[in-house]
Amino acid sequence: MDPGEELAERFRDGDDRALRTAYEQYGGAVLVLAQRVLGNRADAEDVTQATFVAAWMGRETFDPERGSMLAWLLGIARRKAVDRIRSAARDERISDSVRSLPPPAAPEEAPERVVDRLVVADELNRLPTEQRRTLELAFFDDLTHPQIAAVTGLPLGTVKSHIRRGMANLRRRWEVDGAASGFRSAGPSRAL
Repeated sequence: MDPGEELAERFRDGDDRALRTAYEQYGGAVLVLAQRVLGNRADAEDVTQATFVAAWMGRETFDPERGSMLAWLLGIARRKAVDRIRSAARDERISDSVRSLPPPAAPEEAPERVVDRLVVADELNRLPTEQRRTLELAFFDDLTHPQIAAVTGLPLGTVKSHIRRGMANLRRRWEVDGAASGFRSAGPSRAL
């Protein structure tokens, strides 16, 4: 059995030493391809790592009858690099869209409104980080659920769940503090 076939067999069988050997033998070629596609060393290094993680996780899909291990790894790297380019373009479109929005008008706020905002900000700080972040993006940055999903990288359903749970937590805390009447009369979206 030739050394390449032996390595491929050990790799498919889950031998972690084979992963290290594959990285040592093919990592440089994967990095060169990623850098040529992306034009950026840091991104290419990330893609190289992602390539080997994906290869290891999907090692049972490698079929030596269809090509060499190097060709298989380069195919994975090419897809990962293209995904990286698409993701960066999507992020840039979202950023451009958000930057192109007109700044919100600065209405004069009544003292009660300022106090309400301070109380809400204090309560937000007590929420779990992801819930707080989605609520801040929704109510302070006025982003839609799909925009929040794009900015945070969370699935849309998770964004909606975080907002729903965060609002429920805020409501419970507000009621415990005895300030429920102001919260209910203003409604959750206007109170924030």
